[in-house]
Formats: sequence, structure tokens, C-alpha cells
Amino acid sequence: MSEKRPIPTDLVEDKLVAWNPSDGSMLYRLGFYGKPVGIPKPKTFDFDTPLNIDLIEGLYLLEKGIIEVSTMEGKKLSTRALRRVARKMHEGFDHQYLVYKDLREHGYVVLTGIKFGCEFAVYEHGPGVDHAPYLVSVKASDDEVSSIDLVRAGRLATTVKKRFIIAIPNLKTKKVQYLIFKWQKL
Repeated sequence: MSEKRPIPTDLVEDKLVAWNPSDGSMLYRLGFYGKPVGIPKPKTFDFDTPLNIDLIEGLYLLEKGIIEVSTMEGKKLSTRALRRVARKMHEGFDHQYLVYKDLREHGYVVLTGIKFGCEFAVYEHGPGVDHAPYLVSVKASDDEVSSIDLVRAGRLATTVKKRFIIAIPNLKTKKVQYLIFKWQKL
């Protein structure tokens, strides 16, 4: 029985790149990881282009042994080294990563929620298969959330027919608490 090799990726600025299109297609097929270069909404799992992987996804895949990460100079990065790089580039990385990992471990497909003004759009099956039913905003336990922020997020989520969730990760216990909001018309 042959052992699967980790897919090689390179750290390029603030992302990882799987240069081999067949490797990228395999990663995308595996769980909608990454974004094919130049294809905003892939209609198929097979594409002939490199795959960009954000650092949160990359750390998760590296921890799972699915990818390996090298610098452009060819130096291999450990999970600890990649986490250090990600912390420098993204404020609140550890909180976001804990939520990302928890959602992935529970079988959800987790993509960026930037176009919705939150950290994650969460799918039950994946883009192109279903719409993301959840929008997740990550907050540290000591973050303040104003009533205006809640109303703004709730109105947006309702407008795009999604549930709004605040995820509160505890870095010490490695557990995440989720607050799901349901809006009622009065």
C-alpha cells in the first residue's frame, strides 16, 4: 500500500500556493480548500490553474499532514513556524484559527466571510452545492459588542437569508462557544 505524500505548497506573501493544478484540484475536491487562481466561482473540481490557500486553511491542512509548506527559498516550515508567520500578518489569528478548526472538525465547509463583513461564511456541504446558511463573527471573550453592531450584523444576515453567529473561542481550554441569533418580526 502506497503512502500519500503531502501536497507541496509555497508561502507567497500572505498565502500559500499549490502550484501544481492537479494538486490544487485535489485539495479543492477534498473540502473546498483554497481558491483557484483566476476562477472566482469554480463550477467543477477540475481546473488547470494553481490554488491559493489562505493561512488559516493552510495551518489546518499542515496540521493534518495534507500539505507541506516551504518558503520561496525552499526552507520547510513547521506548524509552529507557519503559525508565527500568520500571527504577524493577521491580528486575532489564534482566535480565528480555533473557530475555523472547530467548525471544520464538526464537518462544515468554512470560507472567508469578508464580503459579508465577518470572518467566515459556513456551509453544510460547500459552495455550488448549497448556500452558506451561517455567517460567523469571531470575538474574544473580552471584546465589546455594541447593540448597533448586533443590529447591523443581524440585518445583513437576514437580508442574505443567513443565520448570524458570534463565536467566542477560549484559547486556554481550546473550546468555542457559539451564540446564534434568531430575528423576530414584532
